[in-house]
Amino acid sequence: MLSGLEAAELPADAIEVGRIADAWGIKGWFKVLPYSASPEALFSSKRWYLLPTEKGVKTFAGTLKLVIKEAKEHSDTVVATAQDVDDRSAAEALRGARIFIARSSFPTAEKDEYYWVDLIGLNVINREGIALGSVKELLSTGAQTVLVMGYEQDGKPQERMIPFVAAYVDDVDLAARRITVDWQPDY
Repeated sequence: MLSGLEAAELPADAIEVGRIADAWGIKGWFKVLPYSASPEALFSSKRWYLLPTEKGVKTFAGTLKLVIKEAKEHSDTVVATAQDVDDRSAAEALRGARIFIARSSFPTAEKDEYYWVDLIGLNVINREGIALGSVKELLSTGAQTVLVMGYEQDGKPQERMIPFVAAYVDDVDLAARRITVDWQPDY
């Protein structure tokens, strides 16, 4: 069923962006569950890299490269079709596969827009130069995004949260791997 797909090496800058949920229709289309509410990377990249599901039935091993013919939004998900995935059986064999895309294939972010993955690991300092921690993750609260930073105090790991909004974030310098904020350590 997966004989036409080529084995590949996962790119060094690969980012996991979703997983394949199931077959969609009878002509080889499949349903994708994106990890982002704005899955532009799925639409911009024509090369997706698949790793087998971490649990459940594994229908392939290693890394496969899918050459995407078309990907589009459908209801609350994304549907796609790829070369060498010609029927429902081939699409079903991909069920559960984890989708990775090279970060270099992501569309260019607009001014003052950032991909969350680019913010992970950045050091956060305030206007006075006091280190507040490094970004561990980001949370979407609906109204805004929140930076979750890790730091140590008295040898114990701690967390600090700062809203990722213009009122508190002065500058994001991806090259210097630093975010400057208007925030104090005791807030």
